[in-house]
Amino acid sequence: MAIDLFPDGPASLPNKLLAGTAMLAAAGATCVAYGVFVERHWYRLAHYEVPVLPEGTEPLTLLHLSDLHFVAGDPRKARFLATLPRPDLTVVTGDLLGEPEGVEPVVEALRPVRGRIASYVVLGSNDYYAPRWLNYAAYFRWRRKHRTATRSRPGDLIAQLEADGWVHLRNRRTELRAGGVPFEILGMDDPHIERHDLRAAPRSDPDAVGLAIVHAPDPAPELAALGYDLIVSGHTHGGQVRMPFVGALVSNCTIPNRLAMGMARMGGTYLHVSPGLGSSKYAPFRFLCRPEATILELTPAGHPPAETAAAPVHLVAGHSRPIRDVAQFGSAQRSGR
Repeated sequence: MAIDLFPDGPASLPNKLLAGTAMLAAAGATCVAYGVFVERHWYRLAHYEVPVLPEGTEPLTLLHLSDLHFVAGDPRKARFLATLPRPDLTVVTGDLLGEPEGVEPVVEALRPVRGRIASYVVLGSNDYYAPRWLNYAAYFRWRRKHRTATRSRPGDLIAQLEADGWVHLRNRRTELRAGGVPFEILGMDDPHIERHDLRAAPRSDPDAVGLAIVHAPDPAPELAALGYDLIVSGHTHGGQVRMPFVGALVSNCTIPNRLAMGMARMGGTYLHVSPGLGSSKYAPFRFLCRPEATILELTPAGHPPAETAAAPVHLVAGHSRPIRDVAQFGSAQRSGR
């Protein structure tokens, strides 16, 4: 018995292929439009409980912001920042600027979220150099050619932030006492452009709570080995584009893609990688990776998050996201933003 593979005739096959291609193109265009016009402005506030304080002390709130990428006109992002609760401590982990003209808007937008006790900032590459268009395929390459860059306005940015009370930590440590708790705080310049200096990192007061602030999370293993209790970083944008069941396609640094956003634990050290609030003006979209500010509630260490029995994953109290246990980063594939 003969089977007719093309009951409508062979000529119908190109029409079906064309129709299928058109449907795929329409679906792709819809996803891009959603990422550009909806998700990249769909800001949210996440919350984690991080047990790093001494027993018997009161919790402290730390607001972690990263990768704001402010441009001259960014009113929606500024309005979102104005709605955030004022924390005890605020930390911004770099890439505040999306263009040199963003200095004044970002300084003004950050005024409402300064910490009641202290506010700290480190810089990222986009604060030093104005962004340029880059072929998206380059993010998947291990190595990229060095490119010439136009200087941005880091001096103006730091001067205006410091006039508002922010502390710029560039490869140096400082001390703080908050709620009766001693902190040793390290701020590192951007490892992504090799401006960090680990000689500033060794702890001098191991009895204090160690907080490390750095734009890119590349030196997290070294900082964990040095005994920091909490490391906060950004740079990855959470991958910026995430796929169902896959997650981030790139991390844009040496950490594995699975750690491109959220909270992980390396031994006794907690690492928070922020997905950030912005995106480059040359890649103005997000997909399944909403822009995010994060409240880290620092609590006494006597009550660690509950542990699941099935896997080495620790759930943060009151939050649906897991804290991943990470033995080592291993050979992570590097790609650049």
